[in-house]
Amino acid sequence: MSKATLNLDGMTVEFQPGQTILEVARSHGIFTIPTLCFLKDTTATGSCRMCMVEVENARTLLPACATVASPGMTIKTESPRVDAARKMVLELILNSGNHNCLICEANGECELQALAYRYEVPTPAFAATPDHPYYYEDNNRMIVRDFSKCIMCGRCVRGCNERQVNQAISIGYRGPHNKIVAKADFPYIDSDCVFCGECVQSCPVGALLDKNAMHKGRSWERRHVRTTCPYCGVGCQIDLHVKGGEIIKATGAPLLPNEGRLCVKGRFGMGFVQHPDRLKTPLVRKNGELQEATWDEALDFVAKRLKEVKEKHGPEKIGGWCSARITNEENYVMQKLMRAVIGTNHVDHCARL
Repeated sequence: MSKATLNLDGMTVEFQPGQTILEVARSHGIFTIPTLCFLKDTTATGSCRMCMVEVENARTLLPACATVASPGMTIKTESPRVDAARKMVLELILNSGNHNCLICEANGECELQALAYRYEVPTPAFAATPDHPYYYEDNNRMIVRDFSKCIMCGRCVRGCNERQVNQAISIGYRGPHNKIVAKADFPYIDSDCVFCGECVQSCPVGALLDKNAMHKGRSWERRHVRTTCPYCGVGCQIDLHVKGGEIIKATGAPLLPNEGRLCVKGRFGMGFVQHPDRLKTPLVRKNGELQEATWDEALDFVAKRLKEVKEKHGPEKIGGWCSARITNEENYVMQKLMRAVIGTNHVDHCARL
């Protein structure tokens, strides 16, 4: 059976039934269709209208992210008509709130900023937005919400509800009062939010921010270091944003097993690395006081004391605590030490250490 085909920018391409125009284009290496509301692995809404394309014999331009491809379609991903429509959408969005790129924390990684530059959008030609009671929320330790920058793309809602399935936020009210709400329009700290930060990573602009990363460096000043989250044995892949040897923030890497998702610890719990109270050298108690020691000195002391206890009281008087804050491999070595070397099965695990 021959596969379904359509014409995409003058090329005949094959596609799978059920694929959207955006999916067909990207599967064939065409990434010129811009998006703002589209979020991978969630329901396409077509709400931002940035991905409009021209389909032959269609009455209007169609959203590529929400339009299912059909055999025989002739599609133009770029044309004067398409570019004019996208440019007008950008002008409307830019005029919908406070989008001052000079002082915005998302400067350099804002998708709206990148598209405005790509389409050479000048100062918006529309009348200024009437006064609106924009809400600025920073009464928790992890997430800042700035509604003056929200473009109502809905990505945060779908990230929360469909990717993390926390059901903590939704779109509330109607018409010009439309906004993102948590519970009954409560602050995050008083809602059902578990602070996984999926909404922050999903946001294409500066409406949702990692509070602890603010004013610590622009995107182009940071380098990304791919690593494995140290907090449990799942093995989530994360990108550490590093500036001058300091971890600014962490984001989920689009790889298995987490595919970009992170929990509150993986996303907001890396501050311990630079914490001033963190121990950097072993401490051994001498004459009743803890004093700095070398690793060899500390390990020899621990081995000596364990040997003394084992010889005097037996191996069953010794127990070992493992932790969810270390890797599976480290936990394995710990239980191997207790069982094979010391000779006890008294090994426990605590996620609260």
